[in-house]
Amino acid sequence: MTDTKWIGEAFTSDVGWRHLEALVDIGNRMTGSPGEREAMELTRDALSDVGARDARIDQFEVQGWTRGSSAIRAGDAEQDCIALPRSPSGSVTGDLVDLGYGLPEDFDGEVEGKIVMVSSTVPDHYDRFIHRREKYYYAVERGAAGFVFANHVEGCLPPTGSVGTGDAPIGEIPAVGVSKEVGARLARRWEGDEVTIEVDCDVHDATSGNVHAELGPETDEEVLVTSHLDAHDIAEGAMDNGAGTATVVEVARALATREDELDTRVHFVCYGAEEVGLVGSEREAAKRRGSDGGSLDRIRAIVNVDSNVHGRTLKLYTHGFGGLRDAAEAVADRFDHPISTNPELVPHSDHWPFVRWGVPGSMVAAESDTRGRGWGHTFADTLDKLEPRTLREQAILLAELVAELADADAEIERKEPAEIAAALEAEDLAAGMKITGDWPY
Repeated sequence: MTDTKWIGEAFTSDVGWRHLEALVDIGNRMTGSPGEREAMELTRDALSDVGARDARIDQFEVQGWTRGSSAIRAGDAEQDCIALPRSPSGSVTGDLVDLGYGLPEDFDGEVEGKIVMVSSTVPDHYDRFIHRREKYYYAVERGAAGFVFANHVEGCLPPTGSVGTGDAPIGEIPAVGVSKEVGARLARRWEGDEVTIEVDCDVHDATSGNVHAELGPETDEEVLVTSHLDAHDIAEGAMDNGAGTATVVEVARALATREDELDTRVHFVCYGAEEVGLVGSEREAAKRRGSDGGSLDRIRAIVNVDSNVHGRTLKLYTHGFGGLRDAAEAVADRFDHPISTNPELVPHSDHWPFVRWGVPGSMVAAESDTRGRGWGHTFADTLDKLEPRTLREQAILLAELVAELADADAEIERKEPAEIAAALEAEDLAAGMKITGDWPY
């Protein structure tokens, strides 16, 4: 008979939820901030306390950015806004052009020298989601003077989210986020009129880091279980991604009680600096590809947890890896509990620096009735919208999934980088990645 004692222990555990509370109570966990450092130390200690070995912080230098003031001046009025992280400081003036959804073809008109405004979503009929940074760099390429990112979610919630690239961390034109309501007001009253964007921020050298810990046998192969522990400075970062990091801690606690079942080493990594361009995971992937850090070939699979718990049903993006889909479906059948899988590519979280080279990786989120991030990247990403029951349920499912992937008999195919590149082209993601500087092939 299969031992199910660990399930009962996981469903009554408060370890993950208490860690989530500790993370959100820090306040500001922005990349390079003292709060991010505190989150690293809390997470290192939490992984050690649940039984993972060699819990440590791998520190690295990063481009720091600290928010100052920002404003949109239109006519005699000043509109509420927030700077997008890694926007440059500056004051720019130009005619306001509302480009609606900000689809690639929407930038075909005259935008040079103008202030362009785009929505944070895409229409239902469009075949893919267009990331904020892609819209920003279409504006840069066409010579816009400034960029306004308008939320599509009601509630007077200006959205945040970084601009910039890996090679040029600070963006080229001032960028701000506005609420849906302010965006509608700007379009109604000042479309075609002169407006001014002002951004003040501090750019400086800073330090971030990745938290590591391990369970299971000392095998060459390993399964990576990952999350990111930084968050945008305007909110608690409960869903994005306190929930993911708390889930990783709870999964580690559950697997520590089953360590003798693991055939393959399980390596937990909670990355820093995700919200400013996947800096922590990019660094880890580069080390593994280089002569000083081993090989990507030693990674059997990646389970990257980013923005779960806000919905009760787990959603796994499996990036076309049939072995990952099969493992998730096996766990769903075993527990008679739904797990949603999607084979599409998601080139935006900490699995991606590895998946793009053919490493089997899934991104774990949660199903939602809303399009896009919902409360994420706004002031409203707060703990009250989550509940312990969901975190516990998802940790149980993910602990079983990781054990499934760590089994010696698990068959998980790899892909050649050319296959990933071809899939990006087929899913119409390549053009956007090329304009943002994210195309690695």
